[in-house]
Amino acid sequence: MASSTIQGSEVILDVKDLAVWFPIRRGIIDIIRGSARRYVRAVDGISFTVHERETFCLVGESGCGKTTTGKALLRLVPVMRGTAKFKPSKLVAEKLSEMGVALSDGYVDLFALTERQFRPLRRDIQMIYQDPYGSLDPRFRVKDILEEVLLVHKIGESHSERLELISKALEMVKLTPVSEFMYRYPHQLSGGQRQRVAIARAIISNPRLVIADEPVSMLDVSIRAEILELLNDLKERMGVAYIFITHDLAVARYVCDRIAVMYLGKIVEVGPSDDVIHDPLHPYTEALVSAIPEPDPSNRLKYRDVRIKGEVPTPVNIPQGCRFHPRCVVYEEALRLHKESAGKADEYAWAELCPSKEPGLVEVKPGRYVSCFKYEAVRY
Repeated sequence: MASSTIQGSEVILDVKDLAVWFPIRRGIIDIIRGSARRYVRAVDGISFTVHERETFCLVGESGCGKTTTGKALLRLVPVMRGTAKFKPSKLVAEKLSEMGVALSDGYVDLFALTERQFRPLRRDIQMIYQDPYGSLDPRFRVKDILEEVLLVHKIGESHSERLELISKALEMVKLTPVSEFMYRYPHQLSGGQRQRVAIARAIISNPRLVIADEPVSMLDVSIRAEILELLNDLKERMGVAYIFITHDLAVARYVCDRIAVMYLGKIVEVGPSDDVIHDPLHPYTEALVSAIPEPDPSNRLKYRDVRIKGEVPTPVNIPQGCRFHPRCVVYEEALRLHKESAGKADEYAWAELCPSKEPGLVEVKPGRYVSCFKYEAVRY
């Protein structure tokens, strides 16, 4: 299980108010009527930090904005607003300085750079994609897939030096003997072996940050633990940090130091992984945790009551106020108890705010942040 403490470690990524909106194409009728342009608010103003040697986890249902967040940090999708201060490695920082990019205390804003200026940073920020079958070029051998990274970033002065780096990368992801795998094509590998190649491609440039987008969701259950253990081992050996994207809280608990729970483009709770799993604060997190089946001593699956209702609203028409309140059982119970108090001051008055005002992300315990009016008055 991953450690839940990162005290004293350096912040290598500081994201503030990140928003990614995708415009919806208007029809002729909308143009004639002069209707305002609508957007899919995939990511709608989130902030978080990632520390050195940390595995920071983004968890949530499909469509909550996890993958879009990762792609935005790699400049693969346009960003509406926000900043992302990243601390590059010494070598990359020197290249940026040569290009005239000014660093502030060693940090650079990823979104303030041109594509040409951002290119050296791709050596420091790599990505592992979800689908090991679609992320590898079927025309390339394993050697060619890994060597392409070295050629793009001009790593290795000769072909023999690059072959040595490729061999080391394959050994690190446990694809041995190296000579047996180096000249194979992707179709000659199993799903687990393909994902190991994808991991090798991500680490061969010695990055500071790797964005892992559900790297085990398409693998057999028997393979998942091996891949997760490999990622943990690489973190310890290389000092790399991860942004680990998943919808599986069981996986998040195993591999992550801190968990950020996303709902409809917003982060609703952040905290150490064990604390979030064992003591969820936000009603949505509580519902996610309660959906995890747990085996009891008699080997029968034990299910807890899942306190959630309805479906996830569309990110085109996000509910007013707290975006989770239409599905929140806690809000409904609190509103009922507040009405029964006949207007007297009571501990459930906060429920009146949910349909009209959006809660902010506040620290309610040391290291625990939650976006819920229920906790805004309850600070440590």
